[in-house]
Amino acid sequence: MNLSTRKLTQLALFAALMCVVSPFTIPTGLVPLSLATLVLYLAAAVLGTSGTISIAVYLLLGAVGLPVFSGGLGGLDRLIGPTGGYLVGYIPCALVAGFIIDRFENRKFAYPIAMIAGTVVLYALGTAWFMILMGANGSPYTLGAALWACVIKFLPGDAVKIIVASTLGYVLRTALAKNLKKAG
Repeated sequence: MNLSTRKLTQLALFAALMCVVSPFTIPTGLVPLSLATLVLYLAAAVLGTSGTISIAVYLLLGAVGLPVFSGGLGGLDRLIGPTGGYLVGYIPCALVAGFIIDRFENRKFAYPIAMIAGTVVLYALGTAWFMILMGANGSPYTLGAALWACVIKFLPGDAVKIIVASTLGYVLRTALAKNLKKAG
């Protein structure tokens, strides 16, 4: 895969944005509220499936110990802990959303649909992971309790993030495409 300097810069920018935004969270119990998914949605909207690379770079930086995860934490233990499924779920979320947006990039309605589809995958993976690990730790959660602790209370914020990212992402993607056409 031949990546231009422009594309590498965009990938690095979104990875850096994830690293800057993600540590700042609001504690809400076991899973904190974060703006990380907003940046994830924007990466998928602007870069399509290649935005997944930015997310993977962010996760690798956190895995090696840089304090880029919620609360300014890092390390592999964050990825393999009870809430690690949500972090790992960022990759398929970005991939699914980016894939749909790549296919329908000129249709505004595709952006929120893509982000919702990606979020469903993210929550399914993260919640299953959470339930398995919490059960293994002797604190079994019912599906309802896990959904309440990890999903339901985040849906209003996710809706706002999807609206913002859909609108801004569509505008940015369109503008970048026009600029690329002019330059080329």
